Parts: sequence; C-alpha cells; structure tokens
Amino acid sequence: MKLTMRWYGDDDPVTLSHIRQIPTMTGIVSAVYDVSPGKVWSNESIEALKAKANANGLEFEVVESVPVPEDIKLGNENADELIENYCENVRRLGKAGVKCICYNFMPVFDWLRSELEHQQKDGANALAYDQKTVEAMDPLKGDLSLPGWDASYTKDQLKGLISQYHELGEEGLWKNVEKFLKKVIPVAKAAKVNMAIHPDDPPWGMFGLPRIITTEENLERFLSIVDEKENGLTFCTGSLGAAVSNDLVKMAGKFAKRIHFAHLRNILITGDRQFEEVGHPSKCGSFDMYAIAKSLISNGFDGYVRPDHGRMIWGEKGRYGYGLYDRSLGATYLAGIFEAAEKELKK
Repeated sequence: MKLTMRWYGDDDPVTLSHIRQIPTMTGIVSAVYDVSPGKVWSNESIEALKAKANANGLEFEVVESVPVPEDIKLGNENADELIENYCENVRRLGKAGVKCICYNFMPVFDWLRSELEHQQKDGANALAYDQKTVEAMDPLKGDLSLPGWDASYTKDQLKGLISQYHELGEEGLWKNVEKFLKKVIPVAKAAKVNMAIHPDDPPWGMFGLPRIITTEENLERFLSIVDEKENGLTFCTGSLGAAVSNDLVKMAGKFAKRIHFAHLRNILITGDRQFEEVGHPSKCGSFDMYAIAKSLISNGFDGYVRPDHGRMIWGEKGRYGYGLYDRSLGATYLAGIFEAAEKELKK
C-alpha cells in the first residue's frame, strides 16, 4: 500500500513540508479547489499542484475529489454536458499521472456531523454525530451549518433541490449513477485511472434525501453496474462503520481487489446512530483496525491509504477533522499495522 495525506492546498494550515516529515508518507491527496463543480480543470492548475508535491518529495497520484454536480445526480437537462466535462477532467488527470480519483454521489451533503468540537475525557476534541440532534435541525430554516453542508445555496434553491430528490428517490438515484458510470468508466480505463466512490457519511438517509452507497449489498450492486476494475471503491471505515450492521472486516476482504483507496479511522459508537471520532488505534474505539488491515492485504488490496478525520489535540486549531498532529499519529499507526500484517501473512 501507499500511505498518503489529504492536503487542501496553499490555504491549508498543514503544509507540504509538515506532511513530508511523517514517516513512510509517499504522497498527497488533493484537488483543484478554485474551480466550481462541473467545470473543466486547467492543465496548468493540475501540473502546478503536481509540481508543488514533487518539490517536497511527495507524489500526486490521488485526487479527492472531482465533485459530481447535483445536475448529474438528478439527471436533469444539464447532465450530459457536465458528464463530458467530468470525463475531460479524468483524461487530464490521467495524463498528469494521477492513478486514482475519489468522488461521491451524496445528494446535497458531503459528510455530516452534529458537533464539531465534542470534548473528550483526555482533553482532545473531535467530530461527533447524534441522530436526535440532526433530526431536530431544519436546513430550510438555516439552522444547519456544518462541514458537509453547502452554504452557497439560497433557501429557495435548497428547497428546490430537496424537493427534486424527494421525487427522484433511491431508484432514480441508482439510475443516474448507472448513466454516470457507463460514460465515465470507459474514459477512466483508457486514461489508466481508477475511480473510487466514497460511501455516504453517515450511511443512512437524512432530511428525506436518498443515500445509496451505504451497505455491503449496495456496494455489490454498485460494482456490478460496470464490472470493471476501474469502477471501484473508497473503503471508508468511519463512514461504513457508523452502521453497526456493516461488518468491516468481511467487507474489506470481499471487496479488496476493487478497493483503490482506503480511508482508515476509528470511531466510538455510543448509541443508536450516535458516535464520536477517536484516535485511530483499535483500543480507542469500536473497530478492530488490525483485522481490517489484515483482511485488506490478505485478499489482494494494493492501493492507497490515508488516515482520515483526526481529533484536535495538544491545543491545535485548524480545519475540523484535518489537523496535523492526530492524523500524523494515525498515519504512523497505520504504517505499523500494515507492516505487521504483511509480515504475518508472509510467514
């Protein structure tokens, strides 16, 4: 596997010089952030990002993400043009040496939490989720302002989007993801790029919006739409594992050869659809991280790995979930368990 770290560009408080000092770190996971979803990224922007990484001794082989516009997810009259733009981005990234693109098909939201600075016993703070708190929120009244929320929508735009998704439903969303895959995956195959869809986070519907990348059964359905290696997964333990019905060790093994990117982190499940994010080691939360790593490796995984959301520790302030210190601890822990698993399997 190749160990990587998410980097949000020049405005990220975590610098490339910080990232290069993390033991066994090979590269960054980043994107072109100054282009709106649906637009084509310039070759100059892509090459500039690659050059910055390379100048710091790091590779740029993973993009997270090339956003999928709502028009594509909804399958409206703009979808065909926007899918072609998406394909062009895949071509350009492949030409620049990118090997993997992480993306999602979540309506309106990206990842969602109910608390950004949940205080923990050791003095750290972390992201947390409580279903009852979320259910009490009304995005149409403006009382939802969290990392996964696109605050650029007006209330009327938001109301229209939610109404359209209510009408579309899960099967309509499946239909639109099928159209997307059948156009994009052949382009990705030609460009030698693996597409890796990220699970919905958390893996259940909210505010009446459909979510489909949620369970073992749905992942299997997704992969069967275009049964090619390039149509693959981002295996995010924190997202999938929030649903206790998802057996992460089993899923890691079952899908290992179609997992191109792994977001590995731990969470502590504290109730029904209630959890908080914790340190990466198994002892800190509800997942057996070593068993997950071993299951991935023993079943043929050979992709990219990154530590995922970290706590804020040692007084650090920064982008929620994406500080330096705890993610660095997570990175070195992941490097250790993968080394141990690889050596055990060679015996």
